[in-house]
Amino acid sequence: MPHDLPGLRASHEDRDRVVDALRVAGGDGRLTAEELEARLESALSARTLGELAELTADLRSAPAPKDVLVVEQHGGKYVREGRWLVPARIALRTRECRVTLDFTDAVITSRALRIDADMVHGKLFIVSSPGIVIDTDGLTCTYSKLKLHSKDDAADSRLRIEFAGTLLHAKIIEQRPRR
Repeated sequence: MPHDLPGLRASHEDRDRVVDALRVAGGDGRLTAEELEARLESALSARTLGELAELTADLRSAPAPKDVLVVEQHGGKYVREGRWLVPARIALRTRECRVTLDFTDAVITSRALRIDADMVHGKLFIVSSPGIVIDTDGLTCTYSKLKLHSKDDAADSRLRIEFAGTLLHAKIIEQRPRR
């Protein structure tokens, strides 16, 4: 939320962003069920950015990964490997690009990761390990392929990767770590 414009009218997108942040905080145990319900109600009826900022002001001090990792690239490669902090959401906006997300040594702070994909003529390699579940139900695939190995068993998962968005002439390939 821009703190320099608290009187600016809030959009639906602004409200949705705060609702998502509140739900994550509730899921992390930083808000009680009653607090979450009250804040969600306030977020949905907020008129200004200042009102929305107040609802999450006390939640920002907790160490957390960057809310969204944005990968916006045309051509070439993008690689995230080694020890990296997994955010709550990744936005992939790529054209003719090869992306590798290696979760082998990644620091996973949440049980869910949402990947919003807008991929055209590219490949996404996910290097996973046991306990990582990939859900592609939210994807619209046109002339695209999915090569996944993980079983959808949420009870045993340490990370659930949920995809949403579109693939056009693209591939998502799950690989096991090379050791």
